[in-house]
Parts: sequence; structure tokens; C-alpha cells
Amino acid sequence: MEKDVWTVREVVEILNIDEDFIAALQKEDIITLMRDDSRGENLLRRQEIDKIRVAKVLIEDMDINLPGVEVILGMRQNMIDMRRQFDDILKDLADEIRRMFEQGP
Repeated sequence: MEKDVWTVREVVEILNIDEDFIAALQKEDIITLMRDDSRGENLLRRQEIDKIRVAKVLIEDMDINLPGVEVILGMRQNMIDMRRQFDDILKDLADEIRRMFEQGP
């Protein structure tokens, strides 16, 4: 997926899902659609498409219901955010150590 934004129709074809599945995820506030009024189409960003892909696996393979999907996706996002924060902290620490060695005793 090299594009930043996809139409609902494209996502339905790529992920082999039904438009009703997207509507159910939207109704539960799991995903958010963008509207392109000039083309009269609903669009999805990569992040939303990733949520749809994960939701499909959770529902079809693990028999998780929509409220469970919402909780799992929220926890997943929290973990991703914490990982980014941790990476930033490690980078800052490495930069500080590097500066200390460059300055010498």
C-alpha cells in the first residue's frame, strides 16, 4: 500500500471484505472515514486501513466481538505510542552519552 488515502471500494477489494464490515467498524467508532466531496467518495487513511485489517483477523480468526476489537486496538495503539516514547528516550540518552564522551573528562 503505497498511497496515503484509499477509497472504500479499493479497501473492500484489497482486503476482501464487505462494505457492511467497514460500516460496522465506523458505527462503533473503531475507524473514521474521510469524505471527498469533489469525488463523492469516502476515503480511508493508511492507519484506518491497518485497523480494518487487524479487526478482520481478530473477528474472523479469533472470534472477537466488535467491543473487544475496539479495546484491543486501543491497547495496541497505546503500546505503539509507548514504544515511540521509549525510542525517543533511548535516542536522547544515546545522544547525551555521545556528547559526554566527545567532551572528554
